[in-house]
Amino acid sequence: MLRGFYGAASGMLAQQRQTERLSDNMSNINTPGYKEDQGSNRTFPEMLIQAQNLDHVPGRRSTPIGELATGVYMQDRSQNFSQGDLRETENQTDAALWQEALPEGEEGEPGALFFRAVNADGEERYTRNGNWAVDGQGFLTTSQGNYVLGEDGDPLNVGNENFTIAADGTVTDEEGEETGQLAVAYAENANDLVKEGGGLLRLEGEEEGAVLPSAIGNEEIDYQVNQGFLERSNVDPGETMTQLMNSYRIFESNQRMLQTYDQSMQRAANDIGRLG
Repeated sequence: MLRGFYGAASGMLAQQRQTERLSDNMSNINTPGYKEDQGSNRTFPEMLIQAQNLDHVPGRRSTPIGELATGVYMQDRSQNFSQGDLRETENQTDAALWQEALPEGEEGEPGALFFRAVNADGEERYTRNGNWAVDGQGFLTTSQGNYVLGEDGDPLNVGNENFTIAADGTVTDEEGEETGQLAVAYAENANDLVKEGGGLLRLEGEEEGAVLPSAIGNEEIDYQVNQGFLERSNVDPGETMTQLMNSYRIFESNQRMLQTYDQSMQRAANDIGRLG
């Protein structure tokens, strides 16, 4: 009976985490460059149940009865870095990355490209959100005020909003002079990146101070920067809503099962306990 409690409770916890993941995706459908979170449920190792207390019976020993599942859990939460559709905004300060061809990593999957930026502490971060602005000093910044970096590793100064970006990321100011090139980083394994908030991602699992390699000059990488466009979120609203409703139903089913076990335990304690 107690094993049933654990199984139903673990199912509720797993679906709660799935609901949180799907709700985050739904709330960021209109966030430029947002990459949906994915998650998968997995069962705990099964137990082999055996009949006990048979040693007193001549010729009988503990014998296997069968296997018993011990519940489920959400194994991991990773991001889907597939290319999102582009939406034209006609704003000079907007830019979107379009990945043409990327080499496959060790796991047989292509990596991903990112713009470089720095957070408030001056640490390098990465983003696909090209919804930018120009501050009072002429520096290109993210919507959260973080500096966008050039290929030289310094904040990119564009002068004012009347600048142009070529397909390779080269920036030309209002006077027609080149002011630098947008830094584009390549992640062979994009799952090494963790969401930090504000559209920024940080590299995790590497040595302190490690950064992603540059995609510029890599002949295996083909991409282009599109000025006046923003990359849409790659969240599918219809599919996500269907998964969300399904997760709610599974949660409620486990909840009813837990209530049934609870009523059975109460009856065992209150009614059967009075016998004799």
